Amino acid sequence: MVDIASTLGIGSGIDTASLVSQLTAATYDPKANAVNTRVTTNSARVSGVASAKSALDTFSNALTELLKSADYNGTPVSNDTSIAAVGLLTGGVPTGLPAQLEVRALANAQVLQGPALSASTAVAGTGDLTLTVGSTSTTITLTSPHNTLQDLATAINSAKAGVSASIVTDQSGARLVLKGATGAANAFTLSAGATADADLQRFTWDGTTGGMARQQQASNSKITIDGVDMEFASNQVTTAIPYVRIDLNRAAPGTTVTLATDQPTSSMADLVGEFVSAYNNLKTALNTSMNGSSDGKTVGLLSSDGGLREMSRRLASLVSTQLTDTGDYRTLGDLGVQTQRDGTLTLNSTVLNAALAKNPQAVTQMLNPTVPSTTNPGIAGALKGVTDYLNATDGPLASSKAIYDNLAKSLQTQLDKIGTDRTDYSDRLTKTYSAMQTQLLKIKSTQSYLDQQIAQWNSSKN
Repeated sequence: MVDIASTLGIGSGIDTASLVSQLTAATYDPKANAVNTRVTTNSARVSGVASAKSALDTFSNALTELLKSADYNGTPVSNDTSIAAVGLLTGGVPTGLPAQLEVRALANAQVLQGPALSASTAVAGTGDLTLTVGSTSTTITLTSPHNTLQDLATAINSAKAGVSASIVTDQSGARLVLKGATGAANAFTLSAGATADADLQRFTWDGTTGGMARQQQASNSKITIDGVDMEFASNQVTTAIPYVRIDLNRAAPGTTVTLATDQPTSSMADLVGEFVSAYNNLKTALNTSMNGSSDGKTVGLLSSDGGLREMSRRLASLVSTQLTDTGDYRTLGDLGVQTQRDGTLTLNSTVLNAALAKNPQAVTQMLNPTVPSTTNPGIAGALKGVTDYLNATDGPLASSKAIYDNLAKSLQTQLDKIGTDRTDYSDRLTKTYSAMQTQLLKIKSTQSYLDQQIAQWNSSKN
């Protein structure tokens, strides 16, 4: 008789758990592997877009910070800073340079000196003094016991009327020294009030005479620029030449100082070269991400990414973007920057150097304008415009990221479903084989009974 149990392997100890595991793996591993491969690729694309965005931001920020340096701005200069130094004022571009300056006189502040007392703690007097600067009068009051020379100086300083007071002590004793602001309009007087005692009246000055002595008279600075006479209350002149500050250091009648603009020609040449180099590094990385290997054997991971393609297109437009709407040079192309077949840039140094030699101010104001505007953004402003557009909340790079984020969620959902289906399938197989095992055990039991009966029948026959 056929041994059914042996045929089905019941007696051979088949591992049904292993069988279920193998069947489940054969059914669901290919599906899970396919989705996991897509997850890996998607993660790599997310990383690639983030890396491109970071590289662009770094490029733009570094360029902006670099151009803040004085090395990349046209700077006013003086050929004799001992007479007059110059600096750039914010808000506009200096005009009228070069110019010829003569400093005929410096602005002075009025200085008064009081009588000598024994010490700063000596009594100065009591009562009121009226301090008048221009048309503004301030009352200075001393009352006992706060009526020393030092108290008088403190009261004048506390009034903040535009006159500073100090105590000078030397071999002759302690003296009150008063100093106003520069300029003829800042001359001041001190007059005794009705309550001023004889001691306090020692500290008066009516503009001509008094108990105080004038050591220096208030006066304006006097200069000549290109033959035009000018007067100012200060030795720092900010309105003689637009957007130029002139610091007058000493009077030199008859001596002419040349004021001009020092254009950073070598710095600007280096700037263009560094821009091209940094641009090419970024563009080469983009080309690899999008186009793959140069031999065409591998396809770029981000070959179909719309965000990176828009980045590449926008960057390429920088060469022809108008950086200013005035002047001899308006685009990078005008300075010898050209685009090659692979999208990287090349610089014709001969063209650039010729432009810097012909009109360095025009080149400087195009690349790094003193006052950037929508029509004169400069090279940093143009790159920032590209960066801001690409990085906008609803911009191309954000759209690319959103696509990959949504795909990541979808793939995770698929993996979760595969996991659930795998568990259900494994459970069903386990139940099926368990039921089969039970039935086979019953069959084996029946077969054993029949074997016994047959053996008995055969024995009885013998």
